[in-house]
Amino acid sequence: MADPKTAYLSLGSNLGNKPANLQFALFKIQSKAGDITRISPVYKSVAWGFEADDFLNMCIAIETQLNPKQLLATILEIEREMGRIRIQEQGYEPRIIDIDIIYFEKQIILLDDLVVPHPEMAQRRFVLKPLADIAPQFYHPIYKKDTRNLLQECKDKGAIQKTGFRFFKDRQQLFAHQGFIAIEGNIGAGKTTLANRIAVDFNAKAVLERFADNPFLPKFYEDQNRYAFPLEMSFLADRYQQFTDDTSQYDLFKSFMVSDYDIYKSLIFAQITLQKEEFGLYRKLFDLMYREVKKPRIYIYLYQNTARLMDNIKKRGRDYEQNISREYLEKINQGYLDFLRSHPDQNSIILDLSEMDFVESHEDYESLLVQIQDFAIGLAV
Repeated sequence: MADPKTAYLSLGSNLGNKPANLQFALFKIQSKAGDITRISPVYKSVAWGFEADDFLNMCIAIETQLNPKQLLATILEIEREMGRIRIQEQGYEPRIIDIDIIYFEKQIILLDDLVVPHPEMAQRRFVLKPLADIAPQFYHPIYKKDTRNLLQECKDKGAIQKTGFRFFKDRQQLFAHQGFIAIEGNIGAGKTTLANRIAVDFNAKAVLERFADNPFLPKFYEDQNRYAFPLEMSFLADRYQQFTDDTSQYDLFKSFMVSDYDIYKSLIFAQITLQKEEFGLYRKLFDLMYREVKKPRIYIYLYQNTARLMDNIKKRGRDYEQNISREYLEKINQGYLDFLRSHPDQNSIILDLSEMDFVESHEDYESLLVQIQDFAIGLAV
């Protein structure tokens, strides 16, 4: 295989969810065009040459095995997949994504459908500014000036502002940047299945709740009033110990952590099952413990309607769960929703699985990942 070639690309978007558009384009470029080696900061700029919403612009460097014509074809394919149709007549238009080849090595290419270096780059501050961040000393093979000089001499006075957005070349990097993702949900919602799948697909350490041997759980489902307090206290002690141990020990060979529970669930369940006096005592102990535990960067709540939950519980066949009532499941769901509403500062996202099956359907699983990735992009500001 020949040595890869370095190319510099400019990306812009001014339609729809602009940050999500740019991140999705990076994923596509990484998958189809070559390895992204450098990503510039993102800049907001006014539309150039026409009246429209502001753009988000950035530049990247890639190492590619494609030749210039193949790279152009790949870029156009990515744009079409994202809904962009380039107009043939002269003029400008809003666009969901715009990807241009700025440099391809130091080659000078003059073809009907491809001119490199990009013929208008020296007149566009929104290209030169992010390019200067990743290739300040790259010399233009025609003008014989580096990017910094071109930027200093650029006559474009359009407003450009650096944003706080941070993007990544693939999902694994994006998720790894979060550090710790917690997946929560009602009984039978699929949180363990999703946590395990993300851990496998994106090289994460799975932090899974261990409760199968709790001696109070089968008794609780038989007589809730009698066994609620010892059950909740034992869960709290076990979760606190497990959660503290598991989240404090990073795995050097894993990129991040994903759990199928958050210790706050103890308070949600306890509020449902305990009497007022019992809950008051429980709350004091919980508050002391909660201050000490690691908080997730992203808190995902999987919502399933009650009928689906009942069906899932029946399918997995745990004897002590078969008598769980619809009313109990609905109280748990309401407890989670109340928690999410009462903690607006927490980075929470609700994923509605009522009409989805991410186990059997790759499309449904991909839809969940897209929702998580778009939410994570917003946190990178």
